[in-house]
Amino acid sequence: MNNPRTRSSLRRRPLLLALSAVALLAPLTACGGSDSAAGDGKTLRLWHYEDKDGALGKAWAAAITEFKRTHPDVKVVFEQKTFDQIQQNAGMILNSDKAPDVMEYNKGNATTGLLAKQGLLTDLTSVVKDRGWDTKISDSASVTARYDKNGEMGGDTWYGVPNYGEFVLTYYNDDLFKKYHVTKPTDFAGFEAALAKFKAAGVTPLANAGNDHPAMHWLYLLALSKADQKWVDDYQRYQGKVDFHGPEMTYAVNKFKEWVDKGYFDKKDVGLKGTDMTEQFVSQKRPIMVGGNWWFGGLTTDIKDFRWSTAPYPGSRMTLGAGGNNWVVPTKAKNKKLAEDFIDITMSPKIQKLIGEEGNVPLAAKADEIANPKSRQLINAFDQDQASGGLAFYPDWPVAGYFDTWLAATQNLMNGGKTDAVLDQLAAPYEKYTATRH
Repeated sequence: MNNPRTRSSLRRRPLLLALSAVALLAPLTACGGSDSAAGDGKTLRLWHYEDKDGALGKAWAAAITEFKRTHPDVKVVFEQKTFDQIQQNAGMILNSDKAPDVMEYNKGNATTGLLAKQGLLTDLTSVVKDRGWDTKISDSASVTARYDKNGEMGGDTWYGVPNYGEFVLTYYNDDLFKKYHVTKPTDFAGFEAALAKFKAAGVTPLANAGNDHPAMHWLYLLALSKADQKWVDDYQRYQGKVDFHGPEMTYAVNKFKEWVDKGYFDKKDVGLKGTDMTEQFVSQKRPIMVGGNWWFGGLTTDIKDFRWSTAPYPGSRMTLGAGGNNWVVPTKAKNKKLAEDFIDITMSPKIQKLIGEEGNVPLAAKADEIANPKSRQLINAFDQDQASGGLAFYPDWPVAGYFDTWLAATQNLMNGGKTDAVLDQLAAPYEKYTATRH
């Protein structure tokens, strides 16, 4: 799923075409026909939504091959799903007899946490400890795998297992920086100076997409630049009251609007999807893109005619990021032991190394074990963010349905909406939820 022309976008990355719940409930027929032997230890039913040509798609395919090799008497019934299919219909599916044995699922309070609270996911805590997965996954990367009784992340109970990491960083077109004599920034002042110089040369500097996650990521990243860990914990984990008209969010909406007004973002980007944003970068229409490492592998494949590099966003000590999506085992799964065996394979050195070589961030492999030099750079950057407490999750996680609120709010800003109204727009569902959560 790393090809920027085809890739959908994790919790923020809906595909243009989401199949219906009816399709999800249809009899499983892929890779070997219907599953008539479910529950007898002879069939593993598996769902994920990674593109086959992306780093994770390749890794999960290799894991399936390894599973078949080590379980020669077991039939694997694999179903390719879309992110939207699972995101929108998981509760209904997992509460039926069509639940798979193991499934890739989005992490966060509104997703894995919600299903855990509803009793739809298996408690994997003892399995995680018995198989040593907890020793391979750092505490910070496992926050979104562990939930409490209220379905809130960071608890003591493991309901999922991530085996890759993700974070937001900056992508630079080095050739365009050279062409327009712009200095690569190392701090925020230099970043804004670069934006101004590109704009003065007639180049819109920042790739963006207002009808998907990129614009909301920008707004949250700007807030993080004025935030500390307490603010993140208050916002993401409800450990204190959040003032949406406080300095963090007020700065974010004002700076975002300023950049729109100055033309650093193009107002016409308001209707674009994430794949449109990456196309702006790949086609050299925009020299700077701030986006997730999930685009990295596809850029490595697609960019043939210019030099590019990555670096941390220079305006903030913290960035958006977390452990990757979870492998979960539904409560109604019929072959849970086989599901555990498959997850164990995805944590193996062979599969973890493959994730790294293909341009993603393995949680159980070190950078010096990876031959790909760009991938080593990426993994080191993620490790630094983990070690410094710099992974601040994603803006839409605290409240179910909050993605749509953030989407509408950032589109409001791009369309010239008033900043106070945008702050009120973001505050309303959050404050309503936190007032009633206990």
